[in-house]
Amino acid sequence: MSRPMFDEMHAPNGVVREHYRHYARWLAEQADESMAARREEAEMIFRRVGITFAVYGAKDEEGAGTERLIPFDLIPRIIPAHEWRTMEEGLVQRVTALNRFIHDVYHGQEIIKAGVIPAEQIFQNAQFRPEMMGVDVPHQIYSHIAGIDIVRAPNADG
Repeated sequence: MSRPMFDEMHAPNGVVREHYRHYARWLAEQADESMAARREEAEMIFRRVGITFAVYGAKDEEGAGTERLIPFDLIPRIIPAHEWRTMEEGLVQRVTALNRFIHDVYHGQEIIKAGVIPAEQIFQNAQFRPEMMGVDVPHQIYSHIAGIDIVRAPNADG
């Protein structure tokens, strides 16, 4: 039995959520052809800039690896301020944890000593840089850009 998908724009009773009202009015005025053209333009830009990911194991007709566009939606996710404040705390926590993990890998390696992560997963990883061992970076920020997925939990009531 599948659960119904959460609708960001509409409440379960079909009413447009308050924070989407202005956008929903604008969207209703747009021609389908206009939105299709915008989507095609975005896809073209994504391909040109290289906003893609490799599908490992999949091959195209010539036997080359398959690349696909990063999934995206023309309809923006509008997050009300009260929801964002809660999310922001979690996002800051995750990025802080990521930077602390990287700092530990290049310094005390407590995570390896504790057996949480096998040493070979660190040292045999193509991204591991032995020359960074013991190097202190400003503000202990190793990851200046972090992609954190935002996913609404299945029990969201809106």
